[in-house]
Amino acid sequence: MAFANQKAELYNDTVVRQFAVMTVVWGVVGMLVGVIIAAQLAWPELNLGIPWLTYGRLRPLHTNAVIFAFGGCGLFSTCYYVVQRTCQVRIFSDKLAAFTFWGWQLVILLAAISLPLGYTSGKEYAELEWPIDILITLVWVAFAVVFFGTVGTRKVRHIYVANWFYGAFILAVALLHLVNSAEIPVGAMKSYSAYAGVQDAMVQWWYGHNAVGFFLTAGFLGMMYYFIPKQAGRPVYSYRLSIVHFWALIFTYMWAGPHHLHYTALPDWTQSVGMVFSLILLAPSWGGMINGVMTLSGAWHKLRDDPILRFLIVSLSFYGMSTFEGPMMSIKTVNALSHYTDWTVGHVHSGALGWVGLVTMGSMYYLIPKLFGQKQMYSLKAVEVHFWTATIGIVIYIAAMWIAGVMQGLMWRAINPDGTLTYTFVESVKATYPFYVLRLLGGLLYLTGMIIMLWNTLMTATKGRAVSVEVPTAVAHA
Repeated sequence: MAFANQKAELYNDTVVRQFAVMTVVWGVVGMLVGVIIAAQLAWPELNLGIPWLTYGRLRPLHTNAVIFAFGGCGLFSTCYYVVQRTCQVRIFSDKLAAFTFWGWQLVILLAAISLPLGYTSGKEYAELEWPIDILITLVWVAFAVVFFGTVGTRKVRHIYVANWFYGAFILAVALLHLVNSAEIPVGAMKSYSAYAGVQDAMVQWWYGHNAVGFFLTAGFLGMMYYFIPKQAGRPVYSYRLSIVHFWALIFTYMWAGPHHLHYTALPDWTQSVGMVFSLILLAPSWGGMINGVMTLSGAWHKLRDDPILRFLIVSLSFYGMSTFEGPMMSIKTVNALSHYTDWTVGHVHSGALGWVGLVTMGSMYYLIPKLFGQKQMYSLKAVEVHFWTATIGIVIYIAAMWIAGVMQGLMWRAINPDGTLTYTFVESVKATYPFYVLRLLGGLLYLTGMIIMLWNTLMTATKGRAVSVEVPTAVAHA
């Protein structure tokens, strides 16, 4: 029993609150840049002849802002919230947690300055130069200490499955970042990769695909395994399946990277290994998706009037679709058509906007009212409108890119009886134009939903107040 004169221990929700608000803010920024570059692809003169606004500089800013600013803040926020609740203990170190928040915001700010100025390593999802890479490493080490320290001091014997996914995400991203970012500095903001030629490409796509596999999948599955049961008011459909899902996913994902390098100088056997592991990956991915969806067994009626639950469940349908499409695109004969086309862009965005975006928004809509002492968001109607604008935007976007991609692939490989190409490259670009305009429309809808969310978040925060929650003492001092 807890003693009456003992001071009640409180969860540290300050850092959770900070990251949650910045998730929404950076979501608007990242998606705004995405809309700008989508417009530039339709009308290139929109860069106004300004070097900092060219597509080549804004595009890495967009990917970094959406993945690491929006997605990253969402992961930090939910991870800190979930690990405290499931371990029933205050976060391991308040100071280190605060350092991760301010350090991560500094990383994002430095990215927003350096990328438009043209400082880049040229590596996909790892464009930031070496001084910023060092800062990322320091923040990540602090994050690992806070997370594993909290798990290590837990008051409950069991480690909930969401923490397994968060833990794997933290460790794998640390490994990926350190290996891929090995570089030789030759100036204050210039370096060369420690690897050369095809080895550099292989290390980069081992990192690149696992940034998807661990940063954009494992971490967000941690969200899924906590917030769907919470919002549905139901236990996870199969706890045993969640453990099988975890071990199968983290073992298989590591080896799928070579499928990005089909028909390149990479040895053929390596390409084939990447393809085989990509196909195997379908099983654990769909196992997790089915586990999440089936958690609603006996509670399907809640989808009718709970827009937050709708965000979470529809995100899983996009997860299932993307993790079917990815392995199919890794098959060499399919890849011969899809490689270098906008089909790949459609695939990436069905995962990024549909899976990562919607599950983060659903989790934030669950968290934000609780963090500000409210029963629900300021406007549930606005949440509803956000859900439909986002979903319709995603469908328009990915459908346009799929059609454009297949068309491009077919036009590029079409040949005349005498062996000459049927179409010039310019003709394929011209044929793609209407689909670029459609993509812009889809992106605008998605951005509109994000702006609605920012308004709703600000209204919820101003109406409410920051609250502190006590750590349960019955378990802690039983």
